[in-house]
This record gives sequence, C-alpha cells and structure tokens, in this order.
Amino acid sequence: MNERFVVGIVRGSHGVAGDCKVESTSGEYGHFARMTEVTLRDGRTGSETLRAVERVTVNGHSLLMKFAGIDTPEAVKRLNGHEIIVPRDLACPLDENSWYVEDLKQCTLVYPKGGWGRDGLEAGASPADFVAVGTVTDVLEGGTGNLLQIKLAEDCTLLAEQVRFAANGKARTVLVPFRNEFVGEVDLERRQIQLMHLWILE
Repeated sequence: MNERFVVGIVRGSHGVAGDCKVESTSGEYGHFARMTEVTLRDGRTGSETLRAVERVTVNGHSLLMKFAGIDTPEAVKRLNGHEIIVPRDLACPLDENSWYVEDLKQCTLVYPKGGWGRDGLEAGASPADFVAVGTVTDVLEGGTGNLLQIKLAEDCTLLAEQVRFAANGKARTVLVPFRNEFVGEVDLERRQIQLMHLWILE
C-alpha cells in the first residue's frame, strides 16, 4: 500500500510573511499541528520538494501553514495548488468505515460471477466467486459525495463489449458513487472493492 497521503492543498497566501492558506482534504485540522516536515507536490508536473514546517495556525475551519524558505506572498503564489503529502502516521485518523484515498487507488472492483442473490452472496464466499470488472484509478469529489473513477477491465465477460470499450477502442473509464447502495465491502488486504450493481457501469 502507498504509505504517503495527500492531506492538504495550498490555496493562496495570507499576510506578507509567507503564510499559506491550506485546504484540508479530510475536512479535519487537528493533525496538522504535529507536522514538522512535509512534501509539496506540484499537481501539474509531479515535481516534489521537502519543506520544514515553521508554524501551523488553526482557527476554526481556517488553516495557515508557514514553510521554511517561503517568505513572501509571491513565493506562496508559486505554490498555489500544490499538494501537501505526509506519511501515514501524520494523516488524519480514520473513523470506522473510512479509508484513505491513496489506499483505494488501484483496488480491483469486483462483482459476483452469478450476481447478487435476493439476500446477497452467501456467507463464506471466496475471492474465486468474484470477477474483476475494473480498477480504481482515482477518487473524485462529486456534488453528493465521493466518486470512484474506474477503468473497466477489457477482458470482463460480464460486461458487453460496447460497455467495456470507448469509440476509440480503449477501455472506458466510468464514475461510481462511493455510497452503500453501489459499493459493498472494501477489503484492503485483498485490494478489492465489491460492486453492488453492474448497470452503474453502462
């Protein structure tokens, strides 16, 4: 599993001393106070720099961070949109039935070979009872919650060819709402996420 997590995004400057306005990706702010060093990643180029954290100021739902060597509003402007990345132990603690986005990426989306019965798949089902229908490539924010971005499996016989492939012949990418009615068990040990309805992929 990926042991680094995007915990925030630089959203602009505050004042004249190089403080950055930061958006927390989890909506939580308390864990930022423990950070003494972070990686800043440019979302466009992928380039990364390691920066010491000089101070963190949390005021309600407002978060400011000051990074070493970033001392002017102009320097902050060059960081606008950069992702703040930390090791797992500095990421926001998880509630029950919550997952880090980085852990969900590259999980296989699976569906029972014979479909879901009236009461679901029988207890004790093994991995052999499921077929891979796609792979999670990203998790996106949607208007009603998070969306799993799925690259459909080219060899999945449960899906018609016109569902699996786009007009250009490449595997289609679809969005699946990350909600209980569409997604079942998330098994990070097996790197699998159960899909509840095939029609959502059409």
